[in-house]
Amino acid sequence: MTLSNTSTPARPLLVLGAGSQPYRSYFLEGLAARHPLVLADSEPPSWSSSLVHGHLPLDLADPEAALAAVKSFADRMPVGGVCTYMEHHVELMAQIAELLGLPGTSPAAMGACRDKAATRRLLAEHHVLSALSVQAGSEDEAVDHARAIGYPVVVKPRAMAGSAGVLRADTDAEVRAAFLHASQETVLGLDTYAIGGVLVEEYLDGEEISAETVVVDGDVRIVAVTRKRLGSEPRFQEIGHVVDAGDPLLADPAVTATVTGAVRALGIRRGVLHVELRLTARGPAVIEVNGRPAGDLIPLLVLLATGVDLPAVVADLARGVVPDLTPTRSRAAGVRFLLPAFSGRLGAVQVAQALREKPWLERLVWTRHMGERVTAPPLASIDDRIGHWVVIADDADQCHQRLTEVLVQISAPTSGDSTHTTACVR
Repeated sequence: MTLSNTSTPARPLLVLGAGSQPYRSYFLEGLAARHPLVLADSEPPSWSSSLVHGHLPLDLADPEAALAAVKSFADRMPVGGVCTYMEHHVELMAQIAELLGLPGTSPAAMGACRDKAATRRLLAEHHVLSALSVQAGSEDEAVDHARAIGYPVVVKPRAMAGSAGVLRADTDAEVRAAFLHASQETVLGLDTYAIGGVLVEEYLDGEEISAETVVVDGDVRIVAVTRKRLGSEPRFQEIGHVVDAGDPLLADPAVTATVTGAVRALGIRRGVLHVELRLTARGPAVIEVNGRPAGDLIPLLVLLATGVDLPAVVADLARGVVPDLTPTRSRAAGVRFLLPAFSGRLGAVQVAQALREKPWLERLVWTRHMGERVTAPPLASIDDRIGHWVVIADDADQCHQRLTEVLVQISAPTSGDSTHTTACVR
């Protein structure tokens, strides 16, 4: 189906999954500002009720039942498109679009995004620079593959997200421990939707970025580049992001060629994608291709920095309309995530009064509450984030300065079970 420049606005947009309010409400709000919405979810959160026109109860983890329920619903109330911003549901989204004859990309392409082994195979077949990757069925196999690839290696789940279960390993013993870790760890309930298995991969050295990418009838366009800040290895925990409208990588032909090659290798014809790369000595190399918009508030950063409204783009693509990708701003925006300095129970967080008056502080949100147990790095996961803040700046350098300025004006003490310790996170 070729996209048009107009679409009938009366039919609602079917949205699969709401997600958590601190990280997802802005995206649902963006969709709701454009079109009436029907939310498909087993237990819709209360915060979403004012944003949607209806709710379709679905077990999104049961594709066969979900497809039948959506078909029955659409026979009674035709929908104008289907979309999701949740990693869990990208394959089901494609299946629904195909079933109802709605705009979308193929289920096979979305399935390849969800399956990192399939992604690596297709990238290799199409000569797109990526990491050498082998699936391991046991600890012994993982060690054999690591030795063949050469240390260091990365051990990761075959179909997880959010860096869950991903570890660098430098020795046979570390590979064995990482294999067990990758076999067991999950995030946000994604194990219910994931293909099992563990991959042993070549370690890619270099700065990590992501290309926020829009594909319209096979035409690939990078609308923003996100510079990522990672915690210390062996984990690859993302602790912050910065989007700069003037990022020179937007005009880098190697980045463009690699992203375009990856999208075409996976057969993606339409969608808003989050393509993660490492800038290696050999050139930009693909880490993974996500068949949905980025998480971690990155689409909000794109809007604040460039004016490109990715929720609006998602809605347009779902309805078969050519989206407007014209930048209307030229500045920078960043987000930082606060992790505890020590494991324990969270005390009372504190914020300097002067910080609340800064016009460039777009938001400061606490996501954990006093008395809750949190785990410090290197064992922390995204569930241990205490809070986050978003800033706006003229350029990337000023953005980093302001992110740090917030960091030094807040504190989040934790206390252990046996000895009381207090730490201000700086």
